[in-house]
Amino acid sequence: MKIQTKTSILFTTLTSAFFVILGITIYFFIHKAANTDFDKRLELRARISAKFRFEKDHVSTEAFREIQRKYLEKLQDEKPYVFQFHKADSSYSPVLPPEIPRHYLDAIVKADGGTVFNQKKFRHYAGLLYHDETGDFIVIKSATNVYGEELMHKLRNIMIITLLCSAVVIFAIGHLFAKRTFRPFRSINNKVTQINKNNLHVRLEETDGTDEIAELTRTFNKMIDRIEVAFESQNNFISNASHELRTPLTAIIGEADLALSKDRSADDYRQSLQQISVQSARLQHLIKGLLDLAQTGFDGKKLTWQELRLDELLFEVKESVDDILPGNDVVIYLGSLPDDESKIFTRGTRDILKSAISNVLVNACKYSDNKRVEVHLHFNGEYGIITVKDKGIGIPEQELRHIYDPFFRASNATNYEGYGIGLPLSFNIIRLHKGKMEVHSVVGEGTTVTISIPVINTNR
Repeated sequence: MKIQTKTSILFTTLTSAFFVILGITIYFFIHKAANTDFDKRLELRARISAKFRFEKDHVSTEAFREIQRKYLEKLQDEKPYVFQFHKADSSYSPVLPPEIPRHYLDAIVKADGGTVFNQKKFRHYAGLLYHDETGDFIVIKSATNVYGEELMHKLRNIMIITLLCSAVVIFAIGHLFAKRTFRPFRSINNKVTQINKNNLHVRLEETDGTDEIAELTRTFNKMIDRIEVAFESQNNFISNASHELRTPLTAIIGEADLALSKDRSADDYRQSLQQISVQSARLQHLIKGLLDLAQTGFDGKKLTWQELRLDELLFEVKESVDDILPGNDVVIYLGSLPDDESKIFTRGTRDILKSAISNVLVNACKYSDNKRVEVHLHFNGEYGIITVKDKGIGIPEQELRHIYDPFFRASNATNYEGYGIGLPLSFNIIRLHKGKMEVHSVVGEGTTVTISIPVINTNR
């Protein structure tokens, strides 16, 4: 069942329930008012009947009869009852008929002149106690409220028919309202079904509204933007990875085939083996980078986490860079460290975190031709911030957004050996450690890489 149909049914049910409760309330008070009006008419007749029977003044009696004849209509099945009450033994005479219960007469005596009403189905009773010189008498008038019951029956039928018709109208209006309300969702659904891997450029039409539908449209378009970027990055990764892996493999196979094509001298074989060794080392380095890059895509649960002191970690990275690039000019500057040494620790995996920072330093040295590289470390209470500044070739501004794509290399870096894996690997490692990495660069002036790593308080 569609949501708009469920909405229509729910709207109809709630509205109909409200009208049912309202109708029952109205019916109850109208029925009560009709019975009260009829009881008052019976009361008037009971009092007139008492005057007729016990009034000694003939003129007054005739006047009462004239009033009754001219102004009081005869009620349906109107019937009078008169009983004498004997105080001595609290008995009544004559014998009570079956339709008049004794407790009703007792209630009339207790009211002592006040009118007491009773009802059995459609028949109403109004009784009062009349004190006469000859004794105490109970006068009761009863009648059937036929007109009132017919009126209530018609009202009940009208209300039921009105409710049923209203339910149909309410459902139709609710369905139309729901259909108009969910029209944008149907449009979104139709548009979404057209989006596939071949046309990820398609976007939903956005409006300037601030309602939930406009917000949903903008959120969905942003999601498609991210999916398109990820899809393109994946395609580029596969294409570039296959190309980069194929290059050394082709060189290895070519050298091997050349060496085996005919007998050669020992020097020729040695030269071929050296070339195979170089290409194999290149291939091994490339595969290791790809595996490391893939590993950083996990959530890090299988890694060994420990408390690491950032300043010590930075000097360990410097030693690694010295082994890789003996002629480097990397200088570490420690800013004002926290007085409390427990606040310069982070939680992470030593080897891969060293690898991330090392990749940044090696790139800084490589693309600046081993010019001075400054490494600054300071703390802001929440993060330990490592800033790496070089004076190298820089990165074109329009290409900065691609630097975290695997195998991407800047257009001005063709003269430098590399695979475009180091920076994406470092970015993933820092992100795995809940940190941030930002790159600012100007062509011909150099690049600044800022790494922010969350610190922990070991005293807690």
